[in-house]
This record gives sequence, structure tokens and C-alpha cells, in this order.
Amino acid sequence: MLAKRSATLPCRSAAAKPVVRVPASRGRLQVACSSHAKFFVGGNWKCNGSVASVRTLVDELNAGSVPKGVEVVCSPPYIYIDYVMQHLDAQKFALAAQNCWISGNGAFTGEVSAEQLADFGVPWVILGHSERRALCGETNEVVGKKSSHALAAGLGVIACVGETLEQRNGGAMWTVLDAQMKALVDEIKDWSKVVVAYEPVWAIGTGVVATPEQAQEVHARLRAFCAKHLGAAVADKLRIIYGGSVNDANCAELALQEDIDGFLVGGASLKGPAFIKICQSGAAKAQP
Repeated sequence: MLAKRSATLPCRSAAAKPVVRVPASRGRLQVACSSHAKFFVGGNWKCNGSVASVRTLVDELNAGSVPKGVEVVCSPPYIYIDYVMQHLDAQKFALAAQNCWISGNGAFTGEVSAEQLADFGVPWVILGHSERRALCGETNEVVGKKSSHALAAGLGVIACVGETLEQRNGGAMWTVLDAQMKALVDEIKDWSKVVVAYEPVWAIGTGVVATPEQAQEVHARLRAFCAKHLGAAVADKLRIIYGGSVNDANCAELALQEDIDGFLVGGASLKGPAFIKICQSGAAKAQP
């Protein structure tokens, strides 16, 4: 059985409440839950920014206060990584790339390898984001192999999973999530540098956010899956973070859910003060 985090943060696994035509899953999820790892916030800047806007964003982030017990990474487009590395306060923020190649260096025009990222000093990479799955045709198996290779090269991996609205409405949500997780389990041997990001596709960039109960239900199910396939010790330490229109107005309530160990933030990560507030929402769970 997984240990409880605290008596003040009860595990909530009740059936979710519907929000904006997004139905709850069926039935109650009975699991023992909680992780005991440092709260984690990632800012995914996606394909956004200019020299001027990146400079402004970096200045805003540096001016903000981040709880010491919260781990924060920022993920700029490749072309701005060097500037961000040179100017972003490394005492508060680490860097993540938004993708990497499935294998090592070679004749792969347009790609960047995990080895190159590690060599340049980038410690994290986001893999399997729904936009890459949908727009670039990345399969579960590809995401699993990419994750395994990136870990072997020394990177930490933020591995994304999530269902579409059609899959949720059609009752296939758990089947889809289980398949995405199984592809990771089949390839990854050491989970100590893995963060799983649950990003319901219907909530990414839409302004529609899963209710805290909906998000907690899925996070608890993902942790139960890991406990079954990887063991309770791994599941207890695994950080499962939420992404999907997270902003400075809804982060506090989401952060209180027992199995939400942080956030992967899209649009709000481009606004320095808003992103800092999201980071601060993890203060209650901050660890040294």
C-alpha cells in the first residue's frame, strides 16, 4: 500500500463532476495514493517567442520568488535555449527541451539527439506531448523508445499521456491511458528521473480545465497502474503532474489534490508573473 502524504490532504478518488460537455468517467476509483517526491512545475513555451519576448520573460521569471522545495523547469524553443541558459536564474529554474530524436547522433536532418542535449547541459526533455502525437504521428511505441533512449543518455524525461474528448466520451479513456503507460513501462527500466504528465487533450489550450476531482481521479488511476506494474516503491515516488489550461487562477485548488504532484503549463508559462504564481501554488507540498 502506498503511504499517505498527510492527513490534511485527503485522497479524493470519487467519480468526477462533468465540465463543459466533458463527462466524468464511470464508477468510483478505490486506490491507496500519494507520492512523496518534490513538487514539479514545467513551463512549455512551445513554438512561441521572439528575441525581445524571451528576454522580457526571462527578466520576469528572474524577478519572481519560487519556493525552494519546488522544482521548476522551463522549456523554450531550441533556438532560444542558449540565451535562456545564459540568463535564467539557475538557482530557481532548470531547462528542458521540447523533444529529442529517438536514437543517437547521425544522418537525421533537422533532429536534435538526447546526447547533444546532455552535452550542452540541458537536463530535461518533454516527450510524447499530444501535439507531437497528433501532428507528427508519434505512436505510443515511439514515445516509449524515445523516453528510454533519453534516460540512457542522462536526461530526465517528462513523459506525456492523455486522452481526447472523443476517447473520453466513447468510454475508451482508461484503455487509451493504459496503452500509453504500458508503452513506457515496456521500455523504461529506471523511473527515478521520470515525471509523468497527464494532459487531457480536450483541455490543452482550450480554456477548459478538468475539475480537481476529474484530475485527481485520473492521477490516482495512473499511480495505481504504476503500483501494479512497477511496484509500490516506484509509484510512491513517481511525480504525476497535470497539464491542460493550467493558469494562475485555477492552480491552487488543483495543487491540493493528493495525487497531483505539479503542473506542465502551456500558455500561462509565457507570462512571467502568472507562471511564478503557479510555481508558488506548490508551496504546501514543497520539500527540501
